[in-house]
Amino acid sequence: MAEIKNAHDKDISNIRHCLDKINKRDLIISVSAEDNNIKLWSVINFECLYNFKNINKNGFLYSACFIEDNSQNFIITSNCTWKGHTEPLKVYDLNGNKIKEIKNNKDKVSFIDTYYDNKLSKSYIIAGNEGHVKSYNYNSSNIYKIYCDNDKSAHDCVIINNFENITKLIESSDDGNIRIWNFHTGKLLDKIKVCNDDLYTIYLWSKKYLFVSCGEKVINIIDLEKTIIVNKLKEHKNWVITMKKIYHPLYGECLISQDCGKGEIKLWTNEK
Repeated sequence: MAEIKNAHDKDISNIRHCLDKINKRDLIISVSAEDNNIKLWSVINFECLYNFKNINKNGFLYSACFIEDNSQNFIITSNCTWKGHTEPLKVYDLNGNKIKEIKNNKDKVSFIDTYYDNKLSKSYIIAGNEGHVKSYNYNSSNIYKIYCDNDKSAHDCVIINNFENITKLIESSDDGNIRIWNFHTGKLLDKIKVCNDDLYTIYLWSKKYLFVSCGEKVINIIDLEKTIIVNKLKEHKNWVITMKKIYHPLYGECLISQDCGKGEIKLWTNEK
Protein backbone atom coordinates (compact mmCIF):
# COMPACT_ATOMS: atom_id res chain seq x y z
CA MET A 1 0.00 0.00 0.00
CA ALA A 2 1.12 3.53 -0.72
CA GLU A 3 -0.48 6.85 0.12
CA ILE A 4 0.30 10.28 -1.29
CA LYS A 5 -1.03 12.84 1.16
CA ASN A 6 -2.14 16.24 -0.18
CA ALA A 7 -1.48 15.08 -3.73
CA HIS A 8 -3.71 17.88 -5.10
CA ASP A 9 -5.11 21.12 -3.70
CA LYS A 10 -8.64 20.15 -4.78
CA ASP A 11 -10.58 16.94 -5.42
CA ILE A 12 -9.05 14.31 -7.70
CA SER A 13 -11.61 13.54 -10.40
CA ASN A 14 -9.80 11.18 -12.76
CA ILE A 15 -6.86 8.77 -12.91
CA ARG A 16 -5.31 7.23 -16.04
CA HIS A 17 -2.52 4.67 -16.46
CA CYS A 18 0.09 4.26 -19.18
CA LEU A 19 2.80 1.66 -19.79
CA ASP A 20 5.89 3.59 -20.89
CA LYS A 21 7.50 0.90 -23.03
CA ILE A 22 10.55 2.95 -23.91
CA ASN A 23 11.59 3.67 -20.34
CA LYS A 24 10.09 0.42 -18.99
CA ARG A 25 7.95 2.03 -16.33
CA ASP A 26 4.31 2.50 -15.35
CA LEU A 27 2.97 6.04 -15.35
CA ILE A 28 -0.18 7.53 -13.85
CA ILE A 29 -1.80 10.92 -14.29
CA SER A 30 -4.13 12.26 -11.61
CA VAL A 31 -6.56 14.95 -12.72
CA SER A 32 -8.20 17.67 -10.66
CA ALA A 33 -11.09 18.93 -12.81
CA GLU A 34 -11.94 22.01 -10.76
CA ASP A 35 -8.31 23.07 -10.41
CA ASN A 36 -7.42 22.46 -14.10
CA ASN A 37 -4.42 20.56 -12.83
CA ILE A 38 -2.71 17.29 -13.82
CA LYS A 39 0.13 15.55 -12.03
CA LEU A 40 2.30 12.88 -13.62
CA TRP A 41 3.48 10.10 -11.30
CA SER A 42 5.91 7.19 -11.52
CA VAL A 43 4.33 4.05 -10.07
CA ILE A 44 7.71 2.68 -8.92
CA ASN A 45 8.14 5.18 -6.08
CA PHE A 46 5.13 7.47 -6.65
CA GLU A 47 7.42 10.38 -7.42
CA CYS A 48 5.70 13.35 -9.05
CA LEU A 49 7.48 13.71 -12.39
CA TYR A 50 5.67 16.87 -13.51
CA ASN A 51 2.93 19.20 -12.30
CA PHE A 52 0.79 20.64 -15.11
CA LYS A 53 -0.73 23.81 -13.66
CA ASN A 54 -3.52 26.07 -15.00
CA ILE A 55 -4.10 24.03 -18.14
CA ASN A 56 -7.33 25.94 -18.83
CA LYS A 57 -8.13 29.50 -17.81
CA ASN A 58 -11.84 28.81 -17.23
CA GLY A 59 -14.20 25.90 -16.69
CA PHE A 60 -13.23 22.35 -15.84
CA LEU A 61 -10.74 19.75 -16.99
CA TYR A 62 -13.12 16.80 -16.82
CA SER A 63 -10.92 14.34 -18.67
CA ALA A 64 -7.35 13.71 -19.84
CA CYS A 65 -5.53 10.70 -21.26
CA PHE A 66 -2.25 9.38 -22.65
CA ILE A 67 -1.44 8.80 -26.31
CA GLU A 68 1.60 7.14 -27.89
CA ASP A 69 3.02 8.57 -31.11
CA ASN A 70 6.38 7.82 -32.76
CA SER A 71 7.43 5.79 -29.71
CA GLN A 72 6.77 8.72 -27.39
CA ASN A 73 4.03 9.24 -24.83
CA PHE A 74 2.00 12.43 -24.66
CA ILE A 75 -0.92 13.74 -22.58
CA ILE A 76 -4.12 15.12 -24.11
CA THR A 77 -6.29 17.52 -22.11
CA SER A 78 -9.86 18.80 -22.49
CA ASN A 79 -12.00 21.74 -21.39
CA CYS A 80 -15.66 22.20 -20.48
CA THR A 81 -17.02 25.65 -19.67
CA TRP A 82 -20.40 27.36 -19.73
CA LYS A 83 -18.99 30.88 -19.50
CA GLY A 84 -16.49 32.42 -21.86
CA HIS A 85 -14.39 30.71 -24.49
CA THR A 86 -14.00 26.92 -24.50
CA GLU A 87 -10.34 26.13 -25.03
CA PRO A 88 -9.08 23.59 -27.60
CA LEU A 89 -7.79 20.11 -26.88
CA LYS A 90 -4.11 20.36 -25.95
CA VAL A 91 -1.26 17.88 -26.34
CA TYR A 92 1.71 17.99 -23.95
CA ASP A 93 4.90 15.97 -23.72
CA LEU A 94 5.85 14.47 -20.37
CA ASN A 95 8.08 17.46 -19.59
CA GLY A 96 5.18 19.91 -19.69
CA ASN A 97 5.84 21.32 -23.17
CA LYS A 98 2.71 21.98 -25.23
CA ILE A 99 3.16 20.19 -28.55
CA LYS A 100 0.01 21.29 -30.36
CA GLU A 101 -3.64 22.26 -30.04
CA ILE A 102 -6.66 20.66 -31.69
CA LYS A 103 -9.56 23.01 -32.34
CA ASN A 104 -12.85 21.56 -31.11
CA ASN A 105 -15.32 24.25 -32.19
CA LYS A 106 -16.27 25.35 -28.67
CA ASP A 107 -17.40 21.84 -27.69
CA LYS A 108 -18.03 21.22 -24.00
CA VAL A 109 -15.88 18.12 -23.52
CA SER A 110 -16.76 15.76 -20.68
CA PHE A 111 -14.75 12.71 -21.79
CA ILE A 112 -11.62 12.09 -23.84
CA ASP A 113 -9.79 8.95 -24.92
CA THR A 114 -7.73 7.60 -27.82
CA TYR A 115 -8.02 4.73 -30.28
CA TYR A 116 -5.34 3.18 -32.50
CA ASP A 117 -6.51 1.40 -35.64
CA ASN A 118 -4.02 -1.39 -36.37
CA LYS A 119 -5.23 -1.92 -39.93
CA LEU A 120 -4.93 1.74 -40.89
CA SER A 121 -1.95 2.46 -38.59
CA LYS A 122 -3.69 5.64 -37.44
CA SER A 123 -4.34 7.18 -34.05
CA TYR A 124 -7.61 8.91 -33.20
CA ILE A 125 -8.77 11.16 -30.38
CA ILE A 126 -12.29 10.51 -29.14
CA ALA A 127 -14.20 13.30 -27.39
CA GLY A 128 -17.55 12.98 -25.66
CA ASN A 129 -19.27 16.36 -25.87
CA GLU A 130 -22.58 18.02 -25.21
CA GLY A 131 -24.86 16.86 -28.03
CA HIS A 132 -22.49 14.47 -29.82
CA VAL A 133 -19.26 12.50 -29.91
CA LYS A 134 -16.37 13.48 -32.19
CA SER A 135 -13.31 11.64 -33.43
CA TYR A 136 -10.18 13.42 -34.62
CA ASN A 137 -7.26 12.23 -36.73
CA TYR A 138 -4.41 12.74 -34.29
CA ASN A 139 -1.66 13.43 -36.83
CA SER A 140 -3.60 15.86 -39.03
CA SER A 141 -5.61 17.33 -36.09
CA ASN A 142 -8.71 17.28 -38.32
CA ILE A 143 -12.19 16.04 -37.43
CA TYR A 144 -12.66 12.45 -38.61
CA LYS A 145 -16.34 11.82 -37.83
CA ILE A 146 -19.17 13.37 -35.81
CA TYR A 147 -21.55 10.91 -34.14
CA CYS A 148 -24.77 12.87 -33.64
CA ASP A 149 -28.35 11.77 -32.91
CA ASN A 150 -29.78 15.32 -32.71
CA ASP A 151 -29.86 15.25 -28.92
CA LYS A 152 -28.62 17.86 -26.45
CA SER A 153 -27.39 15.46 -23.78
CA ALA A 154 -23.85 15.11 -22.48
CA HIS A 155 -21.98 12.05 -23.72
CA ASP A 156 -19.91 10.95 -20.75
CA CYS A 157 -18.13 7.71 -21.66
CA VAL A 158 -16.98 6.09 -24.92
CA ILE A 159 -15.63 2.62 -25.78
CA ILE A 160 -14.29 1.49 -29.17
CA ASN A 161 -13.82 -2.15 -30.12
CA ASN A 162 -13.93 -4.48 -33.11
CA PHE A 163 -17.00 -6.69 -33.59
CA GLU A 164 -16.91 -9.13 -36.54
CA ASN A 165 -14.78 -6.84 -38.69
CA ILE A 166 -16.82 -3.76 -37.76
CA THR A 167 -15.22 -1.18 -35.51
CA LYS A 168 -17.96 0.03 -33.19
CA LEU A 169 -18.12 3.08 -30.97
CA ILE A 170 -20.30 2.59 -27.88
CA GLU A 171 -21.21 5.61 -25.78
CA SER A 172 -23.39 6.65 -22.86
CA SER A 173 -25.33 9.87 -22.38
CA ASP A 174 -27.39 11.62 -19.74
CA ASP A 175 -30.65 11.00 -21.65
CA GLY A 176 -30.60 7.36 -20.49
CA ASN A 177 -29.57 5.87 -23.86
CA ILE A 178 -26.65 3.74 -25.01
CA ARG A 179 -25.80 4.44 -28.64
CA ILE A 180 -23.70 2.16 -30.84
CA TRP A 181 -22.09 3.60 -33.98
CA ASN A 182 -20.00 2.37 -36.85
CA PHE A 183 -16.78 4.15 -35.99
CA HIS A 184 -15.52 4.61 -39.55
CA THR A 185 -18.82 5.53 -41.26
CA GLY A 186 -20.54 7.42 -38.44
CA LYS A 187 -23.75 5.40 -38.92
CA LEU A 188 -25.95 4.79 -35.86
CA LEU A 189 -26.30 1.01 -35.51
CA ASP A 190 -28.28 0.59 -32.26
CA LYS A 191 -29.90 2.71 -29.58
CA ILE A 192 -30.71 1.04 -26.26
CA LYS A 193 -32.89 2.72 -23.65
CA VAL A 194 -31.46 1.83 -20.24
CA CYS A 195 -33.32 4.11 -17.84
CA ASN A 196 -34.87 7.56 -17.45
CA ASP A 197 -31.86 8.90 -15.59
CA ASP A 198 -28.29 9.89 -16.42
CA LEU A 199 -25.86 7.23 -17.65
CA TYR A 200 -22.28 7.47 -16.52
CA THR A 201 -19.44 5.01 -16.95
CA ILE A 202 -19.64 1.92 -19.17
CA TYR A 203 -17.46 -1.18 -19.34
CA LEU A 204 -17.32 -3.85 -22.06
CA TRP A 205 -17.07 -7.44 -20.80
CA SER A 206 -15.89 -9.99 -23.40
CA LYS A 207 -17.56 -8.05 -26.24
CA LYS A 208 -20.95 -9.57 -25.35
CA TYR A 209 -22.00 -7.74 -22.21
CA LEU A 210 -21.94 -4.04 -21.49
CA PHE A 211 -21.96 -2.86 -17.87
CA VAL A 212 -23.69 0.52 -17.53
CA SER A 213 -23.94 2.66 -14.39
CA CYS A 214 -26.76 5.14 -14.04
CA GLY A 215 -28.19 7.76 -11.70
CA GLU A 216 -30.53 5.13 -10.24
CA LYS A 217 -27.51 3.74 -8.31
CA VAL A 218 -27.68 0.56 -10.36
CA ILE A 219 -25.20 -1.22 -12.63
CA ASN A 220 -27.16 -2.57 -15.61
CA ILE A 221 -25.80 -5.52 -17.57
CA ILE A 222 -26.79 -5.36 -21.25
CA ASP A 223 -26.60 -8.29 -23.67
CA LEU A 224 -25.32 -6.53 -26.79
CA GLU A 225 -26.49 -9.30 -29.13
CA LYS A 226 -30.08 -9.16 -27.85
CA THR A 227 -29.89 -5.43 -26.93
CA ILE A 228 -31.70 -6.04 -23.64
CA ILE A 229 -30.91 -5.67 -19.94
CA VAL A 230 -30.26 -9.14 -18.51
CA ASN A 231 -29.26 -8.26 -14.93
CA LYS A 232 -29.02 -5.40 -12.44
CA LEU A 233 -26.44 -4.99 -9.67
CA LYS A 234 -27.96 -2.96 -6.82
CA GLU A 235 -25.47 -3.00 -3.93
CA HIS A 236 -24.19 0.58 -4.29
CA LYS A 237 -25.85 3.42 -2.37
CA ASN A 238 -24.62 6.09 -4.83
CA TRP A 239 -24.11 6.18 -8.57
CA VAL A 240 -21.03 4.38 -9.83
CA ILE A 241 -18.22 6.44 -11.30
CA THR A 242 -15.86 3.71 -12.50
CA MET A 243 -15.76 -0.01 -13.32
CA LYS A 244 -12.90 -2.31 -14.30
CA LYS A 245 -12.34 -6.02 -14.80
CA ILE A 246 -9.53 -7.68 -12.86
CA TYR A 247 -8.24 -11.22 -12.49
CA HIS A 248 -8.41 -12.38 -8.88
CA PRO A 249 -6.20 -15.39 -7.96
CA LEU A 250 -9.06 -16.99 -6.00
CA TYR A 251 -12.23 -15.86 -7.83
CA GLY A 252 -10.96 -15.53 -11.40
CA GLU A 253 -12.39 -12.74 -13.58
CA CYS A 254 -14.14 -10.15 -11.39
CA LEU A 255 -15.61 -6.69 -11.73
CA ILE A 256 -14.61 -3.89 -9.37
CA SER A 257 -16.81 -0.80 -9.06
CA GLN A 258 -16.53 2.45 -7.12
CA ASP A 259 -19.30 4.89 -6.24
CA CYS A 260 -19.20 8.66 -5.85
CA GLY A 261 -20.50 8.85 -2.29
CA LYS A 262 -18.12 7.47 0.30
CA GLY A 263 -16.03 6.01 -2.50
CA GLU A 264 -16.87 2.41 -1.63
CA ILE A 265 -15.16 -0.15 -3.89
CA LYS A 266 -17.01 -3.43 -4.42
CA LEU A 267 -15.73 -6.71 -5.83
CA TRP A 268 -18.19 -8.73 -7.96
CA THR A 269 -17.54 -12.38 -8.80
CA ASN A 270 -18.65 -13.87 -12.11
CA GLU A 271 -21.02 -16.79 -11.49
CA LYS A 272 -22.00 -17.11 -15.18
